Amino acid sequence: MDLKKFIRSIPDYPKKGILFRDITTLIKDEKAFEETINQIIEKSKKFNFNKIAAVESRGFVFASAVSFALKKPFIMLRKKNKLPADTYSVDFELEYGKATIEVHKDSIDQGERVLIIDDLIATGGTAEAAVKLINLSKGSVAGFIFVINLFDLKGCDKLIKLGYEVENLINFPGH
Repeated sequence: MDLKKFIRSIPDYPKKGILFRDITTLIKDEKAFEETINQIIEKSKKFNFNKIAAVESRGFVFASAVSFALKKPFIMLRKKNKLPADTYSVDFELEYGKATIEVHKDSIDQGERVLIIDDLIATGGTAEAAVKLINLSKGSVAGFIFVINLFDLKGCDKLIKLGYEVENLINFPGH
């Protein structure tokens, strides 16, 4: 199945110059969504990991389904002030602004290997922030799986240069 056909592209969203790749058209189709989860599960077999993490919010859609299927714990990396217990926090730059993500301090035990799943990688800022949170938690990043890679924005290349294994399902230009 060509998953690319299920991604809607919206120009100038959330601001002028951004070509937004919309996953809602993928997840509303039960066969395309199932195929996406199956492909992520297949790609996850190359990684050695204890837990799965995803960044709020679209990454949760994919990572929680994979977590359930693989019977692996799921860790939420959330926007600032969304988690009720003690957290680690990391600020980072997005291609269209600034953000902060957090994780509960008791989510990851020392030495645990965490597979990070997200809907999309662009410049890699969010992925790098996720790495910092996992490291602050005394865990390590086992690798990344992205549904969409905006290849010309070089986020995957950045992660690979940092020594991380990266997989993705769909390649699109970012503009």
